[in-house]
Amino acid sequence: MASQLEARVRQDIINGKLVPGSRLRLKELAESYDAGVIPLREALSRLAATGFVTSADQKGFSVGRISAEEIQDITQARLHIECKALALSIANGDVEWESRVIAAHHRLDRLPVVEGPDRLLRPDWENAHEAFHAALLSNCGSSWLLRFSSMLRDQTARYRVLSMHYIDSADRDVPHEHRQLLDAALARDIDTACALLAEHYQSTTRNVLNHELLSRGQR
Repeated sequence: MASQLEARVRQDIINGKLVPGSRLRLKELAESYDAGVIPLREALSRLAATGFVTSADQKGFSVGRISAEEIQDITQARLHIECKALALSIANGDVEWESRVIAAHHRLDRLPVVEGPDRLLRPDWENAHEAFHAALLSNCGSSWLLRFSSMLRDQTARYRVLSMHYIDSADRDVPHEHRQLLDAALARDIDTACALLAEHYQSTTRNVLNHELLSRGQR
């Protein structure tokens, strides 16, 4: 039960239903999710360990705050780690790795990005997106690089609501960026693949920084 609640609260944070910095009142949340207070508290404690939620003595739980400085720091850390992992993964590339990458991209490319009148990010697209980027790095041969990249990817997800306005817009062709990245990786073109990955992440960060929540200085 706690694991299911953790996933639901996490997705509501990603989609912006739960606003950064807002208080999470256990009784109200329990009613909203039709859940008990005890498993909900456990779910929030788990999310606090990853930064999606914060916990303070006598104050309870709140949605994790966001900042321009943090997303820039996360992006730079991702570039340092993932470009290294991607280069190693391409260099070590074999047929099994190619198959994983192609399969992950195929699923990502076939899924719609948003759903409903509010155009919320679809959880299955989000999962497929993470799986594609994980597949690209999967043959790097370093469990620590993969572990750190996974942690940073999870932190980036907290800012997903701020980038949703571009993912499905005409201003940027994200599926094309993924196809370019796929082609460069399969062609074993390490320099191009790393450059494309860097621009992919930096473009996302630029769009996040233009969001009103950050442009008006929320901390």
